[in-house]
Amino acid sequence: MYKILSLNNISVAGLDRLPRESYEIASEIQHPDAILLRSASMHDYTIPDSLLAVGRAGAGVNNIPLDKFTARGIPVFNTPGANANAVLELVVSGLFLAARNICQAWDFNRGLSGSDEEISRQVEAHKKQFVGFELPGRTLGIIGLGAIGSRVANVAIGLGMNVIGYDTKITVERAWKLSSDIQQAASIGDLLARSDFVSVHVPLVAENRNLINADRIRMMREGATLLNFARQGIVDDEAVVEALDENRLHTYVTDFPTQRLQGLDKVICLPHLGASTREAEDNCAIMVADQVRAFLEDGNIRNSVNFPEAVMPRNSGNRIVIVNANVPNMLGQISTTLAEVGLNIIDMLNKSRDGLAYTVTDVEQPIPDSVVETLSAIEGVLTVRTL
Repeated sequence: MYKILSLNNISVAGLDRLPRESYEIASEIQHPDAILLRSASMHDYTIPDSLLAVGRAGAGVNNIPLDKFTARGIPVFNTPGANANAVLELVVSGLFLAARNICQAWDFNRGLSGSDEEISRQVEAHKKQFVGFELPGRTLGIIGLGAIGSRVANVAIGLGMNVIGYDTKITVERAWKLSSDIQQAASIGDLLARSDFVSVHVPLVAENRNLINADRIRMMREGATLLNFARQGIVDDEAVVEALDENRLHTYVTDFPTQRLQGLDKVICLPHLGASTREAEDNCAIMVADQVRAFLEDGNIRNSVNFPEAVMPRNSGNRIVIVNANVPNMLGQISTTLAEVGLNIIDMLNKSRDGLAYTVTDVEQPIPDSVVETLSAIEGVLTVRTL
């Protein structure tokens, strides 16, 4: 029986992927094999010795101390693309909100009073201040062409916009899904200088903190609109406010309100609604539950943010999985240990990522506990598990 600790409410659609005859799931549970969460912070969390995996029902993992889990040989899974349509819809909404001054106009209209005739006169007298512009022919620059950015790019093409993209880490699979009409920017600076709208879709890692700062905002076209539905911290709020005050930016649309942005006329702040749809919550929960289950039961790894991708079909009922430092002769020591007790290897998969390596091995015979002990004693080995 696997024990699953839930730190947040996880959609039933996902929990139903974990059979109750094999899984116990609770918000309070001792010695969990895995943890499922959404936005709960784990930075001060004491990692139990029993823990084998962490599953984040969402894409961002800045609420999880990856270095601590990696050092313990624990994979952290996320769900890239599961909420992509929900975020896409919000980004496209942001384009319209900014172009047509919809939020400002709505605020104005809420303050009207008097008879129908009086309201009509006020509307006619003031509506000119909310005159906007149309999207066709405008240029949208997208920084980051992953699951969300690529969808935004394709929809913008459908709206008649010109689209420029920049992504140094785009996959071949993602590139195939992009419209051929999307242009490639030579650099972030090149993209900023050519765009009427700029939307960022990158993770919050050290290299992306304050990616859009004062220097880069000065590269943007005067009157451009900036959208951030990725993560707080990617855009420097202070630099944005300064550019808005100087009328260098038209609007800033963001899903991450801060004290500095509150109450500003040219800022549209939404309360982190990116993945807040029933469909996205279901998709994220299903995806993360499937990934955690595949790891616990078969040792397979898909969509881990700190482990290599490693998927091998079962070739027997005897599997051993090993997490170790990515150093020379580790495979040799593993193979020798198995051979010394007469275990014949049917299939083996070894993958590495940065300083970490992961080995999946199927053998013909049952695996003695003594083999686990011997392998665990090898210098650099973090975890050993038989399945």
